[in-house]
Amino acid sequence: MLTPWEEVNRSIAEVAYQTFGNCDVRVPSPCGLVIFGASGDLTKRKILPSLYRLHKHRLLPESFFVLGLSRTEMTTDQFRLSMQVAVKGEYPNDFNDTQWQEFGTKLHYSPIDYGTAVSYQQSLREEILRLEKEYGTGRNHIFYLAIPPTLYDDVIFNLGNTDLTRQDGGTTHVVIEKPFGRDLDSARKLNRLLRKFFEEKEIYRIDHYLAMETVQNILMFRFANFIFEPLWNRRYIDHVQITASETLGVEHRAGYYEQAGVIRDMFQNHLFQLLALSAMEPPARFEAESVRDERMKVLHSILPFPLDKLDVHIAIGQYGRGEMDGKPTAAYREEPGVSETSTTPTFAAMKLFIDNWRWAGVPFYLRSGKRLSAHRTEISIHFKPVPHRLFSQTLNEPIEPNTLILRVHPNEGMSLILQAKKPGSKVYLKPLILDFSYQRDVLMDAYEWVLLDCMKDDHLLFVREDGVEQAWSLLTPVINQLESTASLRGFPNYAAGASGPHEAALLIERDGRAWRPL
Repeated sequence: MLTPWEEVNRSIAEVAYQTFGNCDVRVPSPCGLVIFGASGDLTKRKILPSLYRLHKHRLLPESFFVLGLSRTEMTTDQFRLSMQVAVKGEYPNDFNDTQWQEFGTKLHYSPIDYGTAVSYQQSLREEILRLEKEYGTGRNHIFYLAIPPTLYDDVIFNLGNTDLTRQDGGTTHVVIEKPFGRDLDSARKLNRLLRKFFEEKEIYRIDHYLAMETVQNILMFRFANFIFEPLWNRRYIDHVQITASETLGVEHRAGYYEQAGVIRDMFQNHLFQLLALSAMEPPARFEAESVRDERMKVLHSILPFPLDKLDVHIAIGQYGRGEMDGKPTAAYREEPGVSETSTTPTFAAMKLFIDNWRWAGVPFYLRSGKRLSAHRTEISIHFKPVPHRLFSQTLNEPIEPNTLILRVHPNEGMSLILQAKKPGSKVYLKPLILDFSYQRDVLMDAYEWVLLDCMKDDHLLFVREDGVEQAWSLLTPVINQLESTASLRGFPNYAAGASGPHEAALLIERDGRAWRPL
């Protein structure tokens, strides 16, 4: 005999199964989601649209509410209307008025002063207790910090000093967006503050790249196919390239980006996590801590960058004027909010090595930048070339090595490039591409995954405390060295719409290799 909640859960799961196929469609337990920064861009573009999609596909619990908090004065009705406009703008072809009406009634709003303790101990506490009673969510809370990092300390401290974070018979989760600190010392300080009020199992540090469909598939692809695992090592792989290129400029994020730059923004989190997933050993079990343990081992095995020979391992750049889609494009220093003499890098390329049995001697090349010629995130595995002697009498050109490409975004999928004989009387080789692409209509957005997994107490797609600090320990000396010599660099050194600076090409060409074209 099923309880009423179990009946609801089962019917919702059946609908979700029909929508998303054979995946984990366990619907979370009842909970309330409290969003700090509810009037901000992240809430409008990612969090609320993802929650709406989860509701539409019956993946949210029946007992559920959202409480939006920010310094902006507005009513709940105004908040609902603002979010309706935002969600409809993000998903114009996937918006349903009836389903929005169902979802919109679960949205509530309250203004808050982030730095005043009384706002938390009285008005916030009273509002959460009222909504818990109205929606029957028990004492299960998720606090999502969709706010600038400069506000983290105030919110964590004031929230931690209320009884809202200590739930008898319930659960408390706190979600932190990147950047998690700006160097090793600040990351450690933030971790200490969080651990003062929350246990590690209650902390969810988001890196949404980990939730992208192709990124999740790396583990499945590697460890569920016997054909690849024996080849996934230094005996057969020549090098690995990881690329995250953007066509967009700094847009409206100049205030943040001027303080961060590309290495803090992309390498410490996104690219290092893609690297760890690509290079990790098979976990003992497919569960969060086992997978995160193996990712950590990779980060611990990365050789430190030699600061006295940094130009051999790292190239940085900043975009100047150029052309995108046939239209003139401003330089970074001409973007609103950017200093006319800014030395903030908008591009970086790195060569690094993992010092373990599997990868010793295999270079990993990472690159990321803004205003590049293509928008693409991918991991390409370049296998060693075959001996040319067999075909030396018949072929007048080198044989291109096999390459496995894992496309993270866009056009999520994978390709394997092989060599085959071109039809005809002469012996010519031509690339043969085996390609697979995901169906867009069955993909869940990265933020849908992280929100759902947070509600289900699953840390697999989140970054652990030691992972954050280890990444910073590798990159902080590099950032300090680059910033101390920033005035000596000839920025801008690549045009908007190009593939990056000349120094980045040299970084890999010195080794007799070349970047995959963007």
